[in-house]
Amino acid sequence: MLTSQSSAPPDPTRRAFLAGAGLAGAGLALSGCTAGPGADEITFYQSKPEVIGYFNDLVEQFSTDRPEVRVSHDSTSNLSGGFVRSSPPDLGCLNYNFEVARFVDRGALTDLSDLPAAQRINPDLQPLIELTANYPGRTSVLPYSLMMAAVLYNREIFAQHDLDVPTTWPELIEVCDTLADAGITPIYSTFADPWTVGQGLFDYSVGGMVDVTDFFTRLRQQGSDVGPDSPVSFQRDFAEPVQRMLTLAAYSNDDATSRGYGDGNLAFAGGQAAMYLQGPWALTEIAKSNEAIDVGAFPLPMTDSADDLRVRVNVDLALWIPEMSSHQDEARELLTYLMRPEVINAYNEFANGFGVTTDAPDVSNPTLQELQPFYDDAAFYLGATQLIPQSIPVHNYAQALVTGSEPDQILRTLDADWARLAFRS
Repeated sequence: MLTSQSSAPPDPTRRAFLAGAGLAGAGLALSGCTAGPGADEITFYQSKPEVIGYFNDLVEQFSTDRPEVRVSHDSTSNLSGGFVRSSPPDLGCLNYNFEVARFVDRGALTDLSDLPAAQRINPDLQPLIELTANYPGRTSVLPYSLMMAAVLYNREIFAQHDLDVPTTWPELIEVCDTLADAGITPIYSTFADPWTVGQGLFDYSVGGMVDVTDFFTRLRQQGSDVGPDSPVSFQRDFAEPVQRMLTLAAYSNDDATSRGYGDGNLAFAGGQAAMYLQGPWALTEIAKSNEAIDVGAFPLPMTDSADDLRVRVNVDLALWIPEMSSHQDEARELLTYLMRPEVINAYNEFANGFGVTTDAPDVSNPTLQELQPFYDDAAFYLGATQLIPQSIPVHNYAQALVTGSEPDQILRTLDADWARLAFRS
């Protein structure tokens, strides 16, 4: 059954709304925990709206244990502005994306490799960290939570039609055809929200056929020479995945172009489709409409071999300490507290995240348990959209693909966009 809490979607407009709602409800725009007179004050920056209240409770517990340290929980300041003014937070806990990556690349974050907590990080996650950003000789961030996003499916619908979970591309198409012939929408799609196409159909399709780590490593080494004749290019390497993506898009609900994320959660909860390409952040929203729905999850099969199955992941939260922090010792104490097994494991269970340490327990959410073997085997990849700078509107390009734009033209544009950025840098 689907009952656990989860993180919310990475949709900028929805995040803006949730941020206001979360702060208003919790009163945590900038909350200081009580401490004794003369206590040192450190700033903890954590702005993921859905868990601000959760981390505020953790900060309060830490201050109870260490009353000589006052912690100010900041969730609203401008991160870049803080670094520019030489007053960044003492400890950050954010999604490990390009905003944080640029501080890693510039050596603005301290080396955490000497901390005992660093020795507990699952080594299989290190390639993900380094692919996003890496400063030579340093452990600049410690991952805190990993999200695995896959195909959510209605187990009851699959059972009613005697369908097995597909593990190859031909099996997936057969499942879709069987459902369509029975009058059931195979996949509920929400093309009105570009990010749902990008993190879903686009990322799953590309990651199911392309070695994302190898592709982006070579792409960065290639510099600004990006095009159909270069060793790697979007136009050539992503062409087949995009064609298969469009094949799958045709199995969507007829009104997909006018449906957004909220519509998808409601429709899937109501049994209006058998599959839904969304991450664990959707599980609680689905359960709000139908607590009894039995949801499973599987990686999107894109090849003829089950050995190629991989799951899209993102490092949902990571911890870091700036070089400019004047309270590094106290920040390390708070980081060490947050990394305690009983603290980090409880958070990931609450947020439907996978643990990032070698001693982390398996996930308890029955939906995500189907993905545990892929985590254990490190059969996962970062979504391509996570590795393309935000100045390139890749989510909008993905939306354009499923709404009728010419694939070759879109991929040529991606090549050109990347080449311009590489030239400038």
